[in-house]
Amino acid sequence: MKRIALALSLLACQAHATLYPVKHVVVIFQENVSFDHYFATYPNAKNEPGDPPFSAAKGTPHVDGLDADLLEKNPNSAAPYRLSRKEFSTCDMGHEYTAEQLAFDGGRMDKFVEYTSSRKCDARQVMGYYDGNTVTALWNYAQRFAMSDRFFGSTFGPSTPGALNLVSGQTHGATPENLSEVVLGGTVYGDADPSLDDCAKGVTFSMSGKNLGDLLNARGVTWGWFQGGFRATGSVDGKALCGAKSSNLAGKTVPDYSPHHEPFQYYESTANPHHLAPSSVGKIGFSDRANHQYDLEDFWAAAESGHLPAVSFLKAKMAEDGHAGYSGPLDEQKFLVSTLNRLQKLPEWKDMVVFLAYDDSDGWYDHRMGPIVKPSASPIDALSGPGACGTGKGIHPGRCGYGPRLPLLVLSPFAKRNHVSHAITDQSSILRFIEDNWGLGRIGGDSYDEKAGKLDDLFLFSRPDSATLFLDPDTGLLKR
Repeated sequence: MKRIALALSLLACQAHATLYPVKHVVVIFQENVSFDHYFATYPNAKNEPGDPPFSAAKGTPHVDGLDADLLEKNPNSAAPYRLSRKEFSTCDMGHEYTAEQLAFDGGRMDKFVEYTSSRKCDARQVMGYYDGNTVTALWNYAQRFAMSDRFFGSTFGPSTPGALNLVSGQTHGATPENLSEVVLGGTVYGDADPSLDDCAKGVTFSMSGKNLGDLLNARGVTWGWFQGGFRATGSVDGKALCGAKSSNLAGKTVPDYSPHHEPFQYYESTANPHHLAPSSVGKIGFSDRANHQYDLEDFWAAAESGHLPAVSFLKAKMAEDGHAGYSGPLDEQKFLVSTLNRLQKLPEWKDMVVFLAYDDSDGWYDHRMGPIVKPSASPIDALSGPGACGTGKGIHPGRCGYGPRLPLLVLSPFAKRNHVSHAITDQSSILRFIEDNWGLGRIGGDSYDEKAGKLDDLFLFSRPDSATLFLDPDTGLLKR
């Protein structure tokens, strides 16, 4: 019996063998920020009196941000300008699939004011950016860990396509196949809630095909998506209610849970329609009644009791997810710093990688266009002219990408210190990293994971650095 037990134990270890010395991946997936919106002048901050100061370490690499010409002679009809810390609350910009392509104007990147500015605010606000006196924690994390200035949305468009690309590299396979302003020919290019979610509102759709959860389940790797406000606050006729709300720093009260930010709820294989709680803390990460979909509080219950899943996706409640219009950089900083302070205290930190990524750009100005690896020809495309986004072989209607450039930070003992990677990657590169690490194989079905650039340049696996960085959630400065 002992030999059988030992053999089973060895088989389990082999099943969970990893390519890299990484045993835990945490993906913090935030909302609606372009790279230039947060890092346009990195590592140089204005340091106005009263602001949290930022001073870059000697030898800090520069990023592909806004140089003097782009700041002073920008091709857009308004110049980029610094948003002060007092301007932490802004309007939500336009970030639809077609509008973003029109703003790119064939790669000239000069029509943001006309096509992705807010209809409710000064149109020039779309050109605004923050520096290290407002997004102070992010700039400090970039100093200690690694970041990319060549990370792109897999496709153009808003939150739902970005979330689907993160977990499947695929936005095709939607039912119904045509849904005004959301789905065209079975391809998702806009926002709508998942049909398999009791808390969904308005028009909805579902997805077919595989996602990362299916691959992890097949391999026996523990995982979960943990989202603020997911826990039901009640039920009516057996259907869950998601009634939790919170106030942001601007004093606006918003719902905690957003169904269209939860990608696994679109797939029958990984949905938890009734928002059922896990049967026990020890079952978090396994296939019980919660089906790997949890409230954010469940993550900490598991993590701080020795049950941290191998792969975890963390989604802030809406007030803290950084989405302009109902959240902002200071709200987001509170969530990010509190989360990362706690993660670094876990014993699993020694073999953990944290990816801090974003779902879309919100339409905020960014000056760098990525390569078009999947061209598209459809009525909603406009990058290269009416009905066209890129040219060449392999047309993928409604899936043109890469889309806008987004921030990506990697926080880990394995991350290169104060490093900026220029390797071209996209949202599905995170998917590929997880697939490669646990030997899961690929999604198939023309997923972006087949083309995704590797993230290896962000890491130095041979010399892990155990030094941690604990910051103040309010200021983003070193915690004392």
